[in-house]
Amino acid sequence: MPLAFKTFSGTDVGLQRTGNEDAALVSPKLIAVADGMGGHAGGEVASSLAIHTLAAIPQAELGERFIGISSEIDREISAKTKVDQALSGMGTTLTALHLTSGGIELLHIGDSRCYVFSDGKLQQLSTDHTVMQELLDQGRLSPEEVINHPQRSLLTQALMGDSGIDPEVMLYPAKLGDQFLLCSDGLTGVLSDLEILESVRSFDGQALVDKLIELVRAKGAPDNVTILWAEVVDVAVNGQIQFIGAAGELNE
Repeated sequence: MPLAFKTFSGTDVGLQRTGNEDAALVSPKLIAVADGMGGHAGGEVASSLAIHTLAAIPQAELGERFIGISSEIDREISAKTKVDQALSGMGTTLTALHLTSGGIELLHIGDSRCYVFSDGKLQQLSTDHTVMQELLDQGRLSPEEVINHPQRSLLTQALMGDSGIDPEVMLYPAKLGDQFLLCSDGLTGVLSDLEILESVRSFDGQALVDKLIELVRAKGAPDNVTILWAEVVDVAVNGQIQFIGAAGELNE
């Protein structure tokens, strides 16, 4: 039987925001997290646009259009801002996994993250598109200096309706039993990789998602947080697409 994602999800507005600019998509072959920005309603619109544009691709076309979807989303954002100038400057991150017969494709733009948990180890697959990550790569800052840096969330890439996007696209083997964590930076900006790993080793499924959100809230939850925990399984799962956060209420 073909492999599929069995996904557990959660989103929380946090303790210092009034609206949720995160959006997410859950389906058996495709999962994604988008974190909007832009103030007013802009962030919610941008992240929702990204998720719905991705979800609108027919399954038969997803393989060939997945890599280029960032350009499609950019065009949608550009068209929306031309109609409504109040949305000018809005943008979103996008981190998505597509399960194919040949493996798992990762598409990544921004600082929402993708991790894989396999053989007891949690490994970050995506690379943050941030100024801080560039300075880390250049050896100009240490990991300790980044933690409280005032510009730690300044992005170098995001979907904002303009040209020049260079998405990170990679292919990984799809192994039965592997588990993936997709999340907005509302999680990783509060909890360290070690703290996340400790929860992963102690909880599973929906209990893990709920525990991570609980821990974030216990530390002040300064931002929206959205989490997808996906297991690669070989059993039939519900084929219904679920829209989460700014993309719509979670459909049970």
